[in-house]
Amino acid sequence: MPAEKPTELQPKKRLFIGLLTAASALVLVLAFLLWWAPSVGLANIHPSLPPALGLILAALSLCIVGGLLLLVLTLLTGRDLFFSERLRKIVIKYLFPGIIGLGRLVGMDRDTLQQSFIALNNQLVRAKKLRVPAHKALILLPHCIQLFDCAIKITGDVNKCTRCGRCDIQGLVELARERGIDIAVATGGTLARKIIVDKRPQLILAVACERDLTSGIRDAYPCR
Repeated sequence: MPAEKPTELQPKKRLFIGLLTAASALVLVLAFLLWWAPSVGLANIHPSLPPALGLILAALSLCIVGGLLLLVLTLLTGRDLFFSERLRKIVIKYLFPGIIGLGRLVGMDRDTLQQSFIALNNQLVRAKKLRVPAHKALILLPHCIQLFDCAIKITGDVNKCTRCGRCDIQGLVELARERGIDIAVATGGTLARKIIVDKRPQLILAVACERDLTSGIRDAYPCR
């Protein structure tokens, strides 16, 4: 994926941050409604039930909105502000897809939302300032990078490449070997997940369409 300046707030990121803000407001409104609607009936059962429900909803809202705010601050500052890996997992695997769903609900373009998701994930990875050994990294490429009429299929095993130089595979394989990094080619999400499970990398540099990258980021977590 192309490198980006950590401090640069690109339009795609601004779009996602706007959705995060809207989601936070929606959480607060829903929490209030969930507290207010049954409070009349609960008070008739016991006077302490409405305040208790309010405290529970307030705690849940604080957790959700707090996670969203940490995400926004991480994106704005370029520093990893997530103090809990479990919180990061919740944000990546659940809140991100929820934000995309919210964007689609209000009529935003799916590809634009997925591009924003990917840009934000890249920002989060950079913010962690990871130091990963070369043998723990993986370059994962789509099969379309190979010439469509090539008789030798390198899917799953790039070593089958004859280095004819007609496509970019030769240079990428040589560069990966020079750096001591694993490299693989996949035809789709199923094979990509199998490769990740088999190799168990700590860092993945992936090239794919927005749809596959978006689902791959969630499926591959906690890989970066």
